Amino acid sequence: MNYDGLDPGLTEYTQGLHPVLDSSLESALDPTLDPHLGPALLQNVELDPDGMPLEAIQVPDSVHIMEGVYSELHTVVSEVGVPVSAVHFDLQEELLWVGSHGGHATSFFGPTLPALDRYSSFQVHSSDDIRQIQSLENGIMFLAKNNLKCCTRGGLTMFDYPMDETADMHCLILTENNTLLLGGLQNYITEFDLNAVQETQKFSVEVPGVAIMRQSSRFLFCGHTSGKVSLRDLRTLNPEQEFDAYSGSLSDFDVHGNLLVTCGFSSRMNGLACDRFLMVYDLRMMRAITPLQVHIDPLFLRFIPTYTSRLAIISQTGQCQFCEPTGLANPADIFDIFHMNSVGQLVMAFDVSSSKQALVFGDSEGCVHLWADSPNISFNDYSRELEFALPCIVDSFPHLDWNQDLMPLSVTPMPLTSEPLLSDWPSALCVPSPRRAPPVDPETLRTMKQVGFIGYAPNPRTKLRNQVPYRLKDAESEFDSNSQVPESPIGREEEPHFFMVPKKYRKVTIKYSKLGLEDFDFKHYNKTLFAGLEPHIPNAYCNCIIQVLYFMEPIRCLVQNHLCQKEFCLACELGFLFHMLDLSRGDPCQASNFLRAFRTIPEASALGLILADLDEAMRKVNLGQLIQSWNCFILTQLHQETQEQEAPQAYRGVGSSVFGCAGDSVISQLFGCEIENCSMCRCGKETVRVSSNLLFTLHYPESTNGDKTIREWDFADILKRSICLEMNTQAWCENCEKYQPTVQTRNVRCLPDVLAINCEVNSIKKAEFWKAQAEYACKKAVKKEDTEMPKPRENNPSEWEELCGDDGFYFSTSIEELKNVWVPYSVKMKLGKNKELEVTSCSETDELCLVEEEEGVYIYDLFGTVAHVLDPRTGGNLVAHIKIGETYHQRKEGVTHQQWYLFNDFLIEPVDKHESVQFELNWKVPALLYYARRGYYAKYNLSIKNPIEASVLLAEASLARKQRKCHATFIPLMLSEMPQPGELVGLDAEFVTLNQEEAELRSDGTKSTIKPSQMSVARITCVRGQGQNEGVPFIDDYISTQEQVVDYLTQYSGIKPGDLDAKISSKHLTTLKSTYLKLRFLIDIGVKFVGHGLQKDFRVINLLVPKDQVIDTVYLFHIPRKRMISLRFLAWHFLDLKIQSETHDSIEDARTALQLYRKYLELSKNGREPDKFRKVLKGLYEKGRKLDWKVPDPDGENQSSPKSTPSFADVIGL
Repeated sequence: MNYDGLDPGLTEYTQGLHPVLDSSLESALDPTLDPHLGPALLQNVELDPDGMPLEAIQVPDSVHIMEGVYSELHTVVSEVGVPVSAVHFDLQEELLWVGSHGGHATSFFGPTLPALDRYSSFQVHSSDDIRQIQSLENGIMFLAKNNLKCCTRGGLTMFDYPMDETADMHCLILTENNTLLLGGLQNYITEFDLNAVQETQKFSVEVPGVAIMRQSSRFLFCGHTSGKVSLRDLRTLNPEQEFDAYSGSLSDFDVHGNLLVTCGFSSRMNGLACDRFLMVYDLRMMRAITPLQVHIDPLFLRFIPTYTSRLAIISQTGQCQFCEPTGLANPADIFDIFHMNSVGQLVMAFDVSSSKQALVFGDSEGCVHLWADSPNISFNDYSRELEFALPCIVDSFPHLDWNQDLMPLSVTPMPLTSEPLLSDWPSALCVPSPRRAPPVDPETLRTMKQVGFIGYAPNPRTKLRNQVPYRLKDAESEFDSNSQVPESPIGREEEPHFFMVPKKYRKVTIKYSKLGLEDFDFKHYNKTLFAGLEPHIPNAYCNCIIQVLYFMEPIRCLVQNHLCQKEFCLACELGFLFHMLDLSRGDPCQASNFLRAFRTIPEASALGLILADLDEAMRKVNLGQLIQSWNCFILTQLHQETQEQEAPQAYRGVGSSVFGCAGDSVISQLFGCEIENCSMCRCGKETVRVSSNLLFTLHYPESTNGDKTIREWDFADILKRSICLEMNTQAWCENCEKYQPTVQTRNVRCLPDVLAINCEVNSIKKAEFWKAQAEYACKKAVKKEDTEMPKPRENNPSEWEELCGDDGFYFSTSIEELKNVWVPYSVKMKLGKNKELEVTSCSETDELCLVEEEEGVYIYDLFGTVAHVLDPRTGGNLVAHIKIGETYHQRKEGVTHQQWYLFNDFLIEPVDKHESVQFELNWKVPALLYYARRGYYAKYNLSIKNPIEASVLLAEASLARKQRKCHATFIPLMLSEMPQPGELVGLDAEFVTLNQEEAELRSDGTKSTIKPSQMSVARITCVRGQGQNEGVPFIDDYISTQEQVVDYLTQYSGIKPGDLDAKISSKHLTTLKSTYLKLRFLIDIGVKFVGHGLQKDFRVINLLVPKDQVIDTVYLFHIPRKRMISLRFLAWHFLDLKIQSETHDSIEDARTALQLYRKYLELSKNGREPDKFRKVLKGLYEKGRKLDWKVPDPDGENQSSPKSTPSFADVIGL
């Protein structure tokens, strides 16, 4: 509080203002002393040389306290000679807190006892004074000049928060949601979060700041040292009203009901004088009413609402007057003036208890005076019981009788010694060996449900309650068994075997927040520069095969060179997707457009490859079988779509594809294998047919009847049997003219470059066969390691140094790497002169000799596997292991090496090569294997030529039947207007919803997004960014969709039902592929897109644009860690335009974004003056906060709109 300018004479005692409490009491007191300060009070009280009492002054029993009239009950010394700076009644316990100018805090308890006793005393701050105290449920807050400290009631520090050194804090107030508001002599109020122990935000106030704060149910009241009181909104802290109370300074104010009463100082004779008029304001009418005149110089005031709304006014000299604030003071009020026993000291602090039964004063000599209206009082109506420290009790040892045999020796007290005792056990016998907890019952894990972080399950009644059987050996063996779950079961509701799955193989999901995907950390799952694929799109189970196809260089080049006229061509869409994977630097991509085209293919629906709903359908299908069917489908589809045809042309409109003659394709060259199928009837009739296969399926030998043992097979033998398949079946014989038992054999005429194999492990028998072969292979490999390990001669120990390294033998393989491995890394395949196939397993390091090359022997190396990870809850997930070659590493990371990687949707992680062939059938089932012939890609054209030409930007016909020239909203580019690298293009897109968002409501009331809404682009607009036609659109395409729209979002998109229907639409309707090609051409030539919120636009369109080609106004006009600002508010603030009044228009939004970018260049001087522009942004945010980020109504004034700009109106007049 500002005491500058106070009259020094105020410290002089004025006897004329001493009240006469009662005539009977007055006659018993010395008239020369204060009526409340009787001679008996000063007996047996030791005073220091300055007259200050050194111990508590208590009211003797002979002094009578009148009921309903405040009188002094206790006086106690906090710190001798150190002024009291703050007092506070604890709101939870019967404690009185006192803070001093030396930074010391003291608490007292026991107002009903003969005297106040100290409860705790501790130092809060080393030098600064304590300016305000606030009690909390579990602690006490102390405010110093630039420090906020919270301690327990015993003095332990809970937190100590330093503030800005320039801060000068004076007051704090506790609001809802466990937050504090801190005010002081600076131009802001600080909001402080007690949960996070940090400042959350600052609210601007006028200079010189806030010294006092009070609150009601409607307003936050801020008292300024300039003499003003401002009323602010409790939620936004925006100023609502201001009262100019005093011309000098404000000393105190209080609020009760609809009344606001203030006291302060007025400017008189070049100084400050205490004003004896209390200003009273009616908060209903927001105006001043009749002031209240008092008979003392007021410094503090508080409402004491008991029976009436009494007001206590305190002067600095210790005088106290009680008044009713409803009218002027009457002559009887003079008898309501009391005086405190301050012994000439000044009153420095004042507070009223929550029960209104006690008042407390702190003076300048460290004394605390407690006043009460009755002898037995309580500070609070309902207080907790005080917790006291336990007294120190010295144990008394009982007498020990040595004659009793049953007396335990452990009761004998032992002296403390650092030397070993004779009774000490050896250290080897004292090693703690706790018994491990037994595993949780699988039935409990299966039936457990999670609420928060606690799992609940019914008791299976398999064990006694609160008892554990003491079986050490059995418990140890049970714990170490493979069936034990190594992780916590919390949050798992299904089979316990899921916990054996390593984390990197588990199904990954995206956690959605209020910002969508902007704050999701994809880098946590992928630290490489390769791009993952997002899994939340319907039918995204095929992400693993898409990655395998991408890392086959001939296919990557093939589809990116391909462009046809079909609207839904998987080869075209795969080329667009692979282009994004090329551009990405570790950020995930999504195959939304590819899967959109996939859903339109009739063959895919007929094969059951399209899942109606991702979450429901994936629980019903076997993903292992599904991905094998999808592998066959995609290879066949790509083969059909990429057969030799006429020179590719850019898509010019709707129409069917025109293939040339049925010829060979790159797919058939890579995967195709010419097959000779021979059928032999028992009559001797032989039929031979020639066909082509793109992949092979493994066929496992059938076990003989009664033979349960599975004999050992080499993988190369199984592969040969599957390629050269021989089987007995019933077939039609033309010679016999009936169905006859027929022997069908299959032989190959040529070998493919890439061998795609479906593992077909879809039954328990096949899984047991695979597992048995893996065990045989492991034993064989371990035996081979033992027999081939060289032994050095005893007299030559240097050989051990050559064989051993830091981690052991270089040539030795870990046993763990050999487990569950049956698939070889390489196989040799030879096609003999009689078309007999030979297949043998070999090592990756094996090379072909000259004779083998002449005989046509090929080595196939494993480069990709796809596995089905079992998860009974969701149907599991699919992962791929891919061996990435040197060209991809050189292109992405600038290094030349080969490495195996795990691809689990957007999780990408380098792994050891043995993980690619390890299939633990309990949770990891093989689905697909890919072998590639060494050096196969040398004969393919691996160059990429962009097939998208500039003609895509020229005029094209609309799909809408009713579209007319008069309805045109854009002017297509002329050949002379073709964009150049670096030129600006304004862009905006509008969307519709295909599937609504799926969310769940948690028990704490928060919302969690399970699956986001599926959006589809409905309108794309591009406007010219320079030239004489700047701002004129050259693309304004409405996108036709064959999928059902559940919400057109008309309020935000401007799209109405019927706009996307070719039969009734009057818009320029086109296909997504046509517009996609236009945007791809603009990206490829290097234009810069200007727009607002382009990140979401490009995401839904499924485009990846380099960051240096994107200028987003949402980030240009943004301060880090602040909210994003809408285009509507920016246009109003900087351009004086009112847009999006009723609905959104993409032309208007794109043109406005261009104008905002021009304004940004103007304000920042083309980016050369960032500090100046930052000041503009601060003004923008201040303006937005005042208006709550809402564009004000124009009040009848006509504001300009982008649509009315003459540049567009003159040119577009069609």
